[in-house]
Amino acid sequence: MAKKETQPQTQKRILILCVDRDGDLEVKAGIKTPLLGRTANLDGAVALALKDPEEPDANAMFEAVRLYDRLRDEKQPEEIFEVATISGNELGSVSADRKLVAELNSLLDSFSANEVILVTDGYSDEAVLPLVESRVPVSSVRRIVIKHSESIEETAAVFTKYARLLVDNPRYARMALGLPGILVLIFGILWGINNFVYPGAIYYYGIAFVIVLGGFLLIKGFGVDRATKDFYKWAKDYSPPSLPMQISNYTIIAGILCIAVSVYLGVASVNINVAPASDFAGWVSITPRIAYYFITGIIDLLVAGIIIVLLGRSVRLYVERNSRLLRNIVLIVSVAWSRWILVGTANVILYYSKKTSTVIGINDPIFSNFLFTIIVGILIGVASVMLIYIVNRSAKGFFKKREEKEEEL
Repeated sequence: MAKKETQPQTQKRILILCVDRDGDLEVKAGIKTPLLGRTANLDGAVALALKDPEEPDANAMFEAVRLYDRLRDEKQPEEIFEVATISGNELGSVSADRKLVAELNSLLDSFSANEVILVTDGYSDEAVLPLVESRVPVSSVRRIVIKHSESIEETAAVFTKYARLLVDNPRYARMALGLPGILVLIFGILWGINNFVYPGAIYYYGIAFVIVLGGFLLIKGFGVDRATKDFYKWAKDYSPPSLPMQISNYTIIAGILCIAVSVYLGVASVNINVAPASDFAGWVSITPRIAYYFITGIIDLLVAGIIIVLLGRSVRLYVERNSRLLRNIVLIVSVAWSRWILVGTANVILYYSKKTSTVIGINDPIFSNFLFTIIVGILIGVASVMLIYIVNRSAKGFFKKREEKEEEL
């Protein structure tokens, strides 16, 4: 019968680790961490408890020592136990976690643990557990909750976090502290005036309260503060465009204003010269007069506004040596001549609305003038197209596509 070979037993090195994430051990007791060994941890827990008997981290350290004593008495031959404490700092967040990781790495260099039994006060489990597990397996977690429930501690921690955020963050401090501060200051000023200068001044506090609070809500609700900030940033970094572009933009604004005023003049002309009707038939009968007075009132300034816009565009196209300049000039001529076409249209509408017979004859001077205006306009358009063709062929050296960006004037 073959002899059974004995397998060597793997040694288990188990670290009982207490974590003080907020750094109370160093801040309150003045003890530097990490602490390794039963004596160091017990002395540290006693010192922290003497400084603050209600400190939960001291109780967690006592529990770590107690757990170490119990497991050492029950240990198997292949097991080796050690107890240690690491701490973060009072700043919390990333800086505390970085300090915890550094101290944990230092401990693992001194005591190469195969697994960790984590002892915490409960609140820091979610933040500490991933840090430890990423470096050594965690076989158990022991939570110490004393005198108060874990939910109360977490609530207090969350409340403290947001209270600190309201005080330290300028964005929230303006709302949480700035607005109440203004209202309290106004109240104090009016109270002093009420007592020493003008009795009854405190009555105006209600008015001031509504104005200040309403103005604040209006500004925040419609984003006036953000819009003002963006406008200031835009004005600070604004770089004016080239001179031809500035001229073009100016003429566009001037032209739009002229067109807007022309519409007002057309409506005003109708109101002055046409009396409103009382029924539908009356409105139908006065429609030609409305069209006549509206067209005659709007036409001059409307055409002038459009020509101003096109002239500014022509200046820009000329500087850019863009061949569209020729088409733009033809468009200016066409718009200018359209003034006479519109006037002729208005005269025809008014003339035939007054005639008893609606038969249109070539001998009517109004109609013949209107027809002549249209024919001349067509001839001007044809002549302009031919002129564009001739000028464009003879000025190829001027109208060329530039390879480099034009310098600003």
